[in-house]
Amino acid sequence: METKSAVSSLSALAHEGRLSTFRLLIQAGAEGLAAGEIARRLEVLPNTLSASLNILSHAGLITSKRDGRSIIYSANYDAMRELLAFLMEDCCGGSPEICAPLVAIASQCCEAEGRCA
Repeated sequence: METKSAVSSLSALAHEGRLSTFRLLIQAGAEGLAAGEIARRLEVLPNTLSASLNILSHAGLITSKRDGRSIIYSANYDAMRELLAFLMEDCCGGSPEICAPLVAIASQCCEAEGRCA
């Protein structure tokens, strides 16, 4: 991942509402959620949610697809992995024990959810 892409992703996540939206979509899995359901669960106005979804989409962190009259939003797990890899790329400075807790967290997530590859 290039620095410019990482900045775009981090910038998109640097807002409480957008971060909550992204985390909800991560939890929803590959099936995603309809925009109305996201708004209901997060208790946000549709126009506010629309702006958040637009910013997250432009950053490449989420995808959307039409399903009848609904638009289903899903987290882009590849983009999330790329961002996390970018953030950890220079981690540890030759001391892997520094990053060991992060690896353990990721492993627990993958085992529990079966989503990480």
